[in-house]
Amino acid sequence: MAETARAKPDKIRCDACPVLCYIADGRSGACDRYANHGGELVRLDPLTIIENAIENGVKAVPFMKGSDGNDWDGDLVQANRPFITAVGAGTTYPDYKPAPFIVSQTVDDADMVTVVTEGIFSYCGVKVKIDTDRFVGHERDIVRCQGEPVGHVMTSEYGSKMLSLGGVEHLTGGTKKEGRVTCDTLLKLCNAEAVELSVDNGATIVVQAGKAPIVNSQEERLMRVGCGSAAIGMFASQWAQHVDEVIVVDDHITGILSEHQAGKMLNVPPTGIRIHGRRSTPGRYFQVAEPGTGWGGTDVEDPLTILKPFDANAAWQGLRLLMVSTTGEQYAYFELDEALEPKATPLPDVLQLSVERIAENCEPSLCSVLFMGGAGGSLRAGVTENPVKLTKSVKDSLTHVSCGGANAYVWPGGGITVMANVLDMPSNSFGYVPTPALVAPIEFTMRLSDYVALGGHADQIRPIGDVITPDVRRVGQIDPEADPTAKRNYRWKNGG
Repeated sequence: MAETARAKPDKIRCDACPVLCYIADGRSGACDRYANHGGELVRLDPLTIIENAIENGVKAVPFMKGSDGNDWDGDLVQANRPFITAVGAGTTYPDYKPAPFIVSQTVDDADMVTVVTEGIFSYCGVKVKIDTDRFVGHERDIVRCQGEPVGHVMTSEYGSKMLSLGGVEHLTGGTKKEGRVTCDTLLKLCNAEAVELSVDNGATIVVQAGKAPIVNSQEERLMRVGCGSAAIGMFASQWAQHVDEVIVVDDHITGILSEHQAGKMLNVPPTGIRIHGRRSTPGRYFQVAEPGTGWGGTDVEDPLTILKPFDANAAWQGLRLLMVSTTGEQYAYFELDEALEPKATPLPDVLQLSVERIAENCEPSLCSVLFMGGAGGSLRAGVTENPVKLTKSVKDSLTHVSCGGANAYVWPGGGITVMANVLDMPSNSFGYVPTPALVAPIEFTMRLSDYVALGGHADQIRPIGDVITPDVRRVGQIDPEADPTAKRNYRWKNGG
């Protein structure tokens, strides 16, 4: 009697992360990344490669070629060859295993190796740059999603508000709900989806990579051309012949033409203008109003509220005054009456052109999302048995680090801390595990000889021809202008 074939178990245990899900046949694990297909553990997302493709008649070139267009000149990642990304590759967990794919190929007689893995990052987050003058919150204010703290407001940059979201303290250092919401927030932002955030004592913001921010239900249009002082310097010569005084209202540095050095050089006489605020250097004033969503990022709705009475010894009847914001979106024109009180007057056409010139020089408001994470020792062990050698190789510029094929900035100092623009990466590059942690692709590319020298897993190297199968997903250059919701990845399921 023939031996009865052993039946496969109803559930299998996934070892791709510390959660160790038991997965029933035909179902996926908690992360939706691995599934039980007929008793076999399969990765649902296909391995993704970036290739030099022609789409809609346009040649996609995601990476720079050599200086002569062909020869390898030290640029480790070239457009004239397929590049294996870590998207869909899988992880090294529980970390004693080599990276899922260690791929070799020859590039212009140079033997190259790319090691790819999807790292499980507990130490990770995003830096969000929001192009707006509107007040979103004070520095260090808590940023929340669904009521849970997920980050804080960082130091403002020129024309932009900055947020730091995620990090191990929020992922693992708070309540279970805080960690779950933080992980979900990071995942959506990194996959270029919209997320609504609220800032304690500040604004409600909708953030999406590559899209305009929405602050308190108002979509932003323009990033300021500069602070009030900078605007005076840029446009002083266009104003000096047509108006007696210009005030550019700004939350940080409000500019006044007649006092500013640019006005002095153009022989603009004193006008007796006096405003609230703290005078810095001539023509530059701090703290003219509170932060807000009005003129120039202040709480000003009526610009006359920042003015004190004019100095009667310098001002004159008929004095022409233009007040404008740093984006040109708000403006008003006044002339002084016999009591030296400003009276609203229609804006002359020549000044209308100058206001439009301010707006013309403002760039569109966008949200930028940069993934930031630290590649720990366990991830590096998937590359070499002696992880510190990989770190040294990266620092010595012998190993190129990328995230989903996108060039990554490697921070100086110890370890391998990387930062990459999520819009430079293929769609749906990021996943998660419910520990909670973010799963992000990372690739290490180097010469074969350097890989052997750092003690890499040379016995696991596979030629690229063995890796590129019909199941892989091929992408060309990532289009940051594309609607992220229209370029979702398909998922490979049940062998389909």
